[in-house]
Amino acid sequence: MTNPIAKTDKVSVFYPSRDGKNSGQWALRNISLSLQQGESLALIGESGSGKTSLLRVLLGLISPTEGNVELFGENIDKCSHSQLIELRRRCGYVPQDPYGSLPPTLTVLDAVAEPWIIVNGRKSRLEAYSKARRLLKTLGIEEERILLSRVRSGLSGGQRQRVSIARSLILEPALLLCDEPTSMQDASTRSEIIHVLNERVKEGMAMVFVTHDLYLARGAAKRGIVLLEGECCEENSTEALLSAPKHAYTRALVAAIPTLSAIRGDSGKTLRQGQ
Repeated sequence: MTNPIAKTDKVSVFYPSRDGKNSGQWALRNISLSLQQGESLALIGESGSGKTSLLRVLLGLISPTEGNVELFGENIDKCSHSQLIELRRRCGYVPQDPYGSLPPTLTVLDAVAEPWIIVNGRKSRLEAYSKARRLLKTLGIEEERILLSRVRSGLSGGQRQRVSIARSLILEPALLLCDEPTSMQDASTRSEIIHVLNERVKEGMAMVFVTHDLYLARGAAKRGIVLLEGECCEENSTEALLSAPKHAYTRALVAAIPTLSAIRGDSGKTLRQGQ
């Protein structure tokens, strides 16, 4: 078997208190995971469970207090700054906040095309804009008025999320890290976005998908890790987590899912991985 795209071995992260008066807190405790090419993994849990911290660890944005992290077979703590930048270029990241993560003065089309132009040079502008238009169209944004509008004006939160997803995909990443990427979408649009992401996974992209919604996790990934206060309380297929949860916290997440009629898309079909 080839080296995993991403791997953590007993990773823990401790955040010291900012005021120095308190002892601080553990954001992650002994988290181990492995993700292969063409595999999707859901990180499931409520706010404060450690999901975003784990994404930041995988990107090398924060160093683990304990344990090791490998990205594309490289121990990122032993990488130089330039090596880490090269590893990150093979990753796409959809942050949780679509308002603060996009360049506000650019048009929608410019914002999506920008990463391609930065990496491939200004001579690639025509190719960049062509790719950006195609990506945005697959995500339901193709009206010229929206494409040419500035990011900071005239876009809903849901539209900003889709622009952020398109921007993260334009360089065709080997690994995509998504932090609640569909939280501002309606059920129908959410299903369409998950379909787009799943198609990329089928083509070989690895994906980590953060959500608090077990039902959505089943649509986005075949395997899931449930995090509770920074610890893994259950790991299984997302189908099993939803249909036969073992841990009390996982059962509580299942109980919190809205009724079936509320979570079905327009077609009336429930969302399953690969649809």
